Amino acid sequence: QVQLVESGGGLAQAGGSLRLSCAASGFTFSWYVMSWYRQAPGKERELVARISDTGGSTNYADSVKGRFTISRDNAKNTVYLQMNSLKPEDTAMYYCNGRRATMMVYEYWGQGTQVTVSS
Repeated sequence: QVQLVESGGGLAQAGGSLRLSCAASGFTFSWYVMSWYRQAPGKERELVARISDTGGSTNYADSVKGRFTISRDNAKNTVYLQMNSLKPEDTAMYYCNGRRATMMVYEYWGQGTQVTVSS
């Protein structure tokens, strides 16, 4: 059974930090590109950060560059999102995503973890 379980969300003050974790099970984690997305109320889900299967390549949304860092530990089947210098506009539900595209596309989502940043 495939599972992506996010943790680490909560309430933070502007300028503070949070570290999100996403523990994966039920699939070969090291084969998958992992991403963090977020969705604020009334807005579309947006890509926050992405990391390649080996961890050698990362991409970030312009809005979080220089503040957020995505990383992964393939031995622990876990992907992380370190969020620093948080802003109220970072308030959203954060979702973990795993995707592998070969001849078919395999894609999994977590249930999300809420991040709320107060000003």
